[in-house]
Amino acid sequence: MKVVVLGGGSWGTVLAHLVSQNVEEVRIWVTKEDQARAINSTRVNSRYHPELLLNHNTHAYCSLEKIFEGSVAGVIWALPSSVCREQAKVLARYFKGDEILIHATKGVEEGSLKRVSEVLREEIPCPRIGVLSGPNLAHEVARAEPAATVIASYYQEVIDAGQSFLSTEKFRVYGARDVVGVEWAGALKNILAIAAGALDAMCLGWNSRAMLITRGLAEMVRFGVKMGAESSTFLGLAGVGDLLATCSSPLSRNYRVGYGLAQGKKLQVILGELKSTAEGVKTTKHVWEFARTQEIYMPITEGVYSLLYQGHAVGEVLSALMRKPPIKVEI
Repeated sequence: MKVVVLGGGSWGTVLAHLVSQNVEEVRIWVTKEDQARAINSTRVNSRYHPELLLNHNTHAYCSLEKIFEGSVAGVIWALPSSVCREQAKVLARYFKGDEILIHATKGVEEGSLKRVSEVLREEIPCPRIGVLSGPNLAHEVARAEPAATVIASYYQEVIDAGQSFLSTEKFRVYGARDVVGVEWAGALKNILAIAAGALDAMCLGWNSRAMLITRGLAEMVRFGVKMGAESSTFLGLAGVGDLLATCSSPLSRNYRVGYGLAQGKKLQVILGELKSTAEGVKTTKHVWEFARTQEIYMPITEGVYSLLYQGHAVGEVLSALMRKPPIKVEI
């Protein structure tokens, strides 16, 4: 049984390593030939995980023909949301239609605000699609620290296959049917992780963090329910679980964006230092613009937007939030 992982970034590499413990062969698609050669010769993706030794049944290729050669049981999509539709159009012709397709992208499409599974369903002739999301900091999973995730799909066989591909002694995989909720939870928590990083850079304590997480969770639920999600989803691994992890760890790329901004660094400098995608930066813009038109009450998201795109200082944003009068909302 062969599984393809599309994307040789930090999370894609770790997912490939997990899958390699359960299948015959894993093929990682990367865009540069020198990266593929380095991974195959050293069994290490040195740019992202120099400490992680990949198994012998894991191979990297930059050729799509080679990646999809022969029978492929499953495909794990680990590409940034910004290139999702563009890459899906390119990759569509390589799918036979009977593969299990699971994406692990925590973002939405710019402009349309469509979830990644919606984009994939529109562009790729593969009906059995699922989403993987949860409190999964890639470096901790790479170190085989205990962790868990959620695979959501409308198809039970996708959930079963995902659990078969990814489950290990240290990585638990739970199943769910609320695709909308799991996808939006994964995208929305990135906004709050930026805010958490900024608070920590100000050396604020646990009271401030607790306020951010709980009121941020309320914003996630309000927005998610508006988009068709089940509110209970946000109380599980994909919601509050992921929120706690990304709001508490400097391993989170979005957390580091907020931390850097609070230190006075320019956004583009921070993003350049990350060397990988911080999905929350663009998600904040898309979500806040939509929330404003739909009159969804999201003051923290508004504050992060003003921090990222209006040049406001962190202290100024925090003061404005604390001065807001209490209003009656359901959550």
